[in-house]
Amino acid sequence: MKKTLGLCMLALMAAAPAKAAILSVCIEGSPEVFNPQLTSNGTTSYVLGQIYDGLVSVKAGSSDIQPALAESWTVSDDGRTYTFKLRPGVKWQSSEGFTPTRDFNADDVMFTFERMMKPDHPYAKVNGGNFITFSTKLADTLESVEKIDDHTVAFTLKKPLAPFIGIMAHQSLAITSAEYADALSKAGTPELLDREPVGTGPFRLEAYQQDAAVRLAPFKETWGAAINDPARTPMLDAVILAISADASVRLQRAMAGECQIALYPNLADRQMIEESPNLDLVQTPVASTGFITFNFREEKFKDKRVREALAHAINMKPLVDLVYDGMGTVTGAVIPPSLWGHDKGLGAHGYDPELAKKLLAEAGFPDGFSTQLWAVPVSRPYMPNGRRAAEMIQADWAKIGVTAEVVSYEWGEYITRARAGEAQVGMFGGIYDFPDPSQIPNNYFTCDSSGKPSPSNIGAWCDPEFIGLMNEAGAVTDQAKRIELYKKAQKELHAEVPAVILGGADTITAVAKSVKGYVPAIFGTSRLSGVTVE
Repeated sequence: MKKTLGLCMLALMAAAPAKAAILSVCIEGSPEVFNPQLTSNGTTSYVLGQIYDGLVSVKAGSSDIQPALAESWTVSDDGRTYTFKLRPGVKWQSSEGFTPTRDFNADDVMFTFERMMKPDHPYAKVNGGNFITFSTKLADTLESVEKIDDHTVAFTLKKPLAPFIGIMAHQSLAITSAEYADALSKAGTPELLDREPVGTGPFRLEAYQQDAAVRLAPFKETWGAAINDPARTPMLDAVILAISADASVRLQRAMAGECQIALYPNLADRQMIEESPNLDLVQTPVASTGFITFNFREEKFKDKRVREALAHAINMKPLVDLVYDGMGTVTGAVIPPSLWGHDKGLGAHGYDPELAKKLLAEAGFPDGFSTQLWAVPVSRPYMPNGRRAAEMIQADWAKIGVTAEVVSYEWGEYITRARAGEAQVGMFGGIYDFPDPSQIPNNYFTCDSSGKPSPSNIGAWCDPEFIGLMNEAGAVTDQAKRIELYKKAQKELHAEVPAVILGGADTITAVAKSVKGYVPAIFGTSRLSGVTVE
């Protein structure tokens, strides 16, 4: 963005009036893009969740789906057609070079989804055209999207999809402006649609300096304010999202009063937060799963014996106890214990170095081999300390003759490289954005009907039985049957060992006592609308 060149953190702070109500939030990384369709990164979604809205959303602090840009919806008797009644009078934000001439309507919904659905759409390939959530969750199922009138849109599925409404609450499916896209196309700058955002949410982007800060300004015409919904109304004069990759630094800045909210502090620092006179410790039961995944593009990892050997070589209990600071659970199930569908009887692969050596020898590696082991560089609920976890795995593997080089990158680069298939053994994970077990298994371990791995399936594991079970579970509405199918899918993943499940834990947040109204999300994105600073 041209307007952000030369900005520094001091300038971002100084731009507000002296007595303005400014909220500073210490976040863990830079947004990789400014269009939600092109990302499933939780760090990016935290930023974009303040700017954009979807048709529906998850209610703050709960698992309930609530109306957003759609006031209501109905479902056909056959479970295939969802008709959304759109909210009238919703205003679009402006940008430096664009001023909207109309309110949000069905054309915006059509543009948003046709961009992702149609390979020949003018915006389909702009900025890479990698629509992660759509490709993973809807591309094979969504038959059509039809404009009924200016305020009614119908989505028709090829077959019933039980988690459809939950999927629509995903931040990656937020609505973008068709009028803005048309203006950019005419100006010859379509790429700016994903770099200079125009949304309907409570805040608009004012400035951004990569790896330093994002500055948001209140959008006072947002629809939440228009309907007098305090939870969706911006109460602040400015929001500064200060970027600090180091969890200790984020907490130090919060304790010094430089940030009123510090995301993802180290779990081991709970006592320090609890003893602080200025901070509250907010613990949230976030459903998440972290894992290491083996790259099936590597010949050695195609051999199940190699994958089993590496799984059996990890001493999982001390790793989980230390990395998750006593808040994790040792499990072999990809669906976490906090969510229905979890298979509590599916334990981790037993720690057995001798069996691991035997399996390696049978696979033709009696003396082991060398590989890279990637470490998540930011603190997330599914992986609070990627470097420490990688070092513990590295030490365990060394005992069976496997030399692992620990590799990491800046978070945005890490994600890009991992999705490009560069990680030999990648550390990855996810946080559930909606309350349905399908999200993480589908995101990270499935392939589409043509055999192409989903963008976050960084190991490129395409298992027909697993995919079939996941698809079947998504097509039935009976929860007991779905649980049965999800358990079968988890057993298949555990048996084939494309990944080793490391776990997940509740998230903690350091929040200044002067902050009121901040409700961390259990599913999806935490909102800063409705938040005040005393």
